[in-house]
Order: sequence, then C-alpha cells, then structure tokens
Amino acid sequence: MNKYYRCLRNSLKTIIILGISFFISLIIEEFLGASTLIPAIMALAIFLISRITDGFLYGIIASVLSVLLLNFAFMLPYFAFNFSISENIISAVIMLIITIMTSTLTTQLKWQEKVRMESEKEKMRGNLLRAVSHDLRTPLTAIYGSGSTIVENYKQLSEQQLLQLANGICTDSQWLMRMVENILSITRIDNEGVKITKTSTVLEELIDSVLIRFKKTYPDQKIIVDIPQEFISIPMDAVLIEQVLVNILENAMQHATGMTEIKLSVYVMGDKVVFEIKDNGCGIEKERLKGIFKDYFEIKEGPIDNQKKSMGIGLAVCASIIKAHDGVITASNRKEGGCCFRFALDMEMDENE
Repeated sequence: MNKYYRCLRNSLKTIIILGISFFISLIIEEFLGASTLIPAIMALAIFLISRITDGFLYGIIASVLSVLLLNFAFMLPYFAFNFSISENIISAVIMLIITIMTSTLTTQLKWQEKVRMESEKEKMRGNLLRAVSHDLRTPLTAIYGSGSTIVENYKQLSEQQLLQLANGICTDSQWLMRMVENILSITRIDNEGVKITKTSTVLEELIDSVLIRFKKTYPDQKIIVDIPQEFISIPMDAVLIEQVLVNILENAMQHATGMTEIKLSVYVMGDKVVFEIKDNGCGIEKERLKGIFKDYFEIKEGPIDNQKKSMGIGLAVCASIIKAHDGVITASNRKEGGCCFRFALDMEMDENE
C-alpha cells in the first residue's frame, strides 16, 4: 500500500511539473516569441522532477515526454512529430543526459542523508542508554540495599524501621515505573511512521486526571488551577498530554528549589488552547535553559540536588509528545522568580462555525 501511494505521489509530481512548464512555454511562445527559452524551461522541469521524485524512472519518463512535447508543439512542423532534424535529436540526448546526471546525484544525496540520519539515531540511542543507566542506577541501588537489609536483619529491625524501608522501596519503584513510561513514550513517538491518535478530550476531565495522578505522588503539594469556565474540547492523545503535564509538575517538585507555589493555567488564544505551568522556585540556569528539551542525551553532570531524579528524560518526552501534536513547548524564567513551561494545542472547532 505504501509503495502504491509513493508511486502515485511521484506520478502526480511529474505530471504537475510537466504541465506547469508546458503551460509557461505556451505563454512565452505566444506573447514573447522567445522560443529559445522553451528548452531551458523544460530542462529545469526535468531537473526538478529528478530532484523530488524517487529513483531514475520518473526523471527519464519526464525527459522523454519533454522531448515529445518540444518536438510536437514548439518545433517545425508544428503539431507533428519529426525526428529527422538533427536539432531535435541533440535536444533529446541533452535532456536525457541531464536526467541521468540529476537522478544519480539526487540518489547519492538521499543515500548520504539516510546514512547520516541512521548514524544520528544510533548516537541518540547510545546516549539515551547512558542517560537511562545514569538515572536508574541510584533508585535500583536503593531498592536493592533496602531489600537486602530487610532480608539479612529482619529479626533485628523494629516494625517502624521495616515500614520505613518498605516505604522507600515503594517510592523508588513508583519512580522507576514513571521512568519506564517516559522511555516507552520516547520510543513510540520517535519511531518513523508512528502517528498519534487524537480523540476529543474535555479540558476539565483532563485536568482532573492530571491532579489525581499528581496527588498520588505528592499529596501535600497544592496546585493552583485556573481554567476557563466554558466547555472546551481538544483533539489529542489524552494519555500522552496528561503525561506531559505530570512530567512538568513533577519536574518543578524535584528541581525548583525554594518553591512554595505551582500554578496550572489554561486559556484560549484564537484557535489554540494554551497550557502554562508556573512555579516560584529558583528558575533554570541560562546554559541549561537553551537546550532543556534536548539535553537528556547529554550527561555532563549529575542532578543539581544530588538526587536520583533527573529532569532530562521527562522533559525530552514532553517535547516529543507536543511535537507529535504539531505544537511547540517552551521554557522560560520568570522575572518575579521561578520558571514557566508553555505549550499550545489546536482547539476543536464547532462544525457550525
């Protein structure tokens, strides 16, 4: 099926470009009388077709058709084929040479680009593995340590100590589960050909789901919510957008030193629904802010607070998800202190509008 659509797409490109070039040639012949420009126009059309289509076939077909069009419509005798004239034969050979050279060069460029992209992907996979190893090492060590302590010193530990160790295992396990969800999301979104499925989602229900999920991890943290009173429906993958909001809220909890307030705001701007998450913490260093959604591949140093939780992978997931929704996510420091994460999604329009 994909091969059929690719063939159809290339055929349409060839027909459209040849049709436009033929129409322009007719106008030049009729109004300017500059017939010497027509071969150049057709040669440019062949170049474009060879450049934007796959392989050699479409360029060669375009070359043959261009020769026939030139011979039939723009060379004596008009509206009749005549290949007995040497000029016509030379024109055909020149166009064919142009086609072969352009197609060969284009194929090489596409192959080099494919190799480069594969190399980049391999590099990203390697860096992602290093990032994951870096971020998972501490919680795994803590789980192993707590489990070993319970097994080896069960009789010597008090009930309170056992409960404390078990609670630590649960906390670290929950964080590992969220990390795995983030990694799976990156894999899913970054795969070529994978498209998200958007369904109409009520804004209020989305926010409620985010708050419930967030409260399970941080029951004592209050979030100020400011959303429109009117009914708003947004086409999205609700699970992924929920993950974006939770990741950003958890990032504030883990890294916004001195934070006392988190605010989740949603407002309508034109045909967009804008989401903002603000905190009044320490903000983000300028150097880190520039590539905050990309630096999960770069392990230059450990987390600022020396904890196991790194902002990198979670925010990289956010960027991938919003990009898959045809949006852009930004981060900036606030003048009054803290930072602001912002992204926008297309709002579902009323069919009667």
